[in-house]
Amino acid sequence: MLRRITIRCYVLPQPWRTGTAGVAGRPWREGVRSISDKDRATTGAAGTTLFMKLADWTELGRMDELACMDSPVHRLDARTKALVTLAFVAVVMSFPRREISALMPFLLYPVVLTSAGRIPARQIFRKLLVAAPFAVLVAIFNPVLDRQPVNIAGPFVMTGGWISFSSVVLRFVLTAWAALALVACTGMNRLCAGLEQLGVPRVFVVQLLFLYRYLFVVADEAAKMTRALELRSGEKRAMSLRVYGSIVGQLLLRSVDRAQRVYRAMKARGFDGEIRLPDSPRLHPADAFFAAACIAFFAAARIWNIADMLGSMLAGRPA
Repeated sequence: MLRRITIRCYVLPQPWRTGTAGVAGRPWREGVRSISDKDRATTGAAGTTLFMKLADWTELGRMDELACMDSPVHRLDARTKALVTLAFVAVVMSFPRREISALMPFLLYPVVLTSAGRIPARQIFRKLLVAAPFAVLVAIFNPVLDRQPVNIAGPFVMTGGWISFSSVVLRFVLTAWAALALVACTGMNRLCAGLEQLGVPRVFVVQLLFLYRYLFVVADEAAKMTRALELRSGEKRAMSLRVYGSIVGQLLLRSVDRAQRVYRAMKARGFDGEIRLPDSPRLHPADAFFAAACIAFFAAARIWNIADMLGSMLAGRPA
């Protein structure tokens, strides 16, 4: 007697392209949010969703979704945008450590990229807030080490340490904002292909692409560990720093083990150490105009203090 056997195969979408991981057919951040709310309501454990909240806040998969949009900035060549952004970062970092007013005009570049590319400002500012503590940590001791008064405004005295601290934070906002806008308007695949055509070593390009893709894998492992901890926790109290440290250590070990399994799976599928990146299109006149206009603006803002000149004009004082 013959029986009919039906085999169904389900293919999970790739998280770095569709923004999904761990929950098929649903955006990665929404899947994390729904599972987190369900588990929290079931167990009542408080303070055990740090990784989920961080992943939901940053919305990693959203960057690839934004890169698929169509706008004048998205249609520009990836090589052009990468070169202009690198020039922007180099010019911003070339200012003296106590310079603030001369850096203000450079806000125009990331603002134009974000607005012309129709990138939601919330997506950029959330990621800036996540990385901001690192920039603050770099310059946190400047007000203590440099107490020389350099500016007096009425009863207030501004020391050189606070000015350099503000300058470091402003440089971080400018450079990180420009880099995030570049990724959101280009996409990692196109950006890495453009970097390779610009002469960047292929090893570096492949490592950058793997680093971005496996951020989703590490985030998925962290979500699984957090859900397991919530399901096994019956007390309504926050986790201690010791527990968080144990989670981070276990996450590192799981990431190493997951990396080995992923590598063996790739070797079994014929991976030879080379990633075939898509070819970038030919340059157009719009790319040349964009690059020339941006470089001219960067050079003018570096040579002249545009903010002071505008302030003097508005106050009726000679520049």
